[in-house]
Amino acid sequence: MADRFKDFARGLTAPASDAFAVTAHDSTDFPLAARALYVGRPGDVSREALEGNEATFVGVAAGTVLPVSAVRVNDTGTTAGDIVGLL
Repeated sequence: MADRFKDFARGLTAPASDAFAVTAHDSTDFPLAARALYVGRPGDVSREALEGNEATFVGVAAGTVLPVSAVRVNDTGTTAGDIVGLL
């Protein structure tokens, strides 16, 4: 399929161009940093940022897109499920 936007720069507010299923783990980083995280089942999400900072988002509703970069979703502290990394 032709991509009508291939000649345009992809800005930070552009939609995701790809996605991958997230498996929460306390030490294994994603192959590529995610631009955002989609949460399919409600709960808490503990993620590590590119800079190495960890933050836990408490009470994330199902269907939420967290507009935060992430290199990992930690198993410890994460109760949400069906998380998808957006690229």
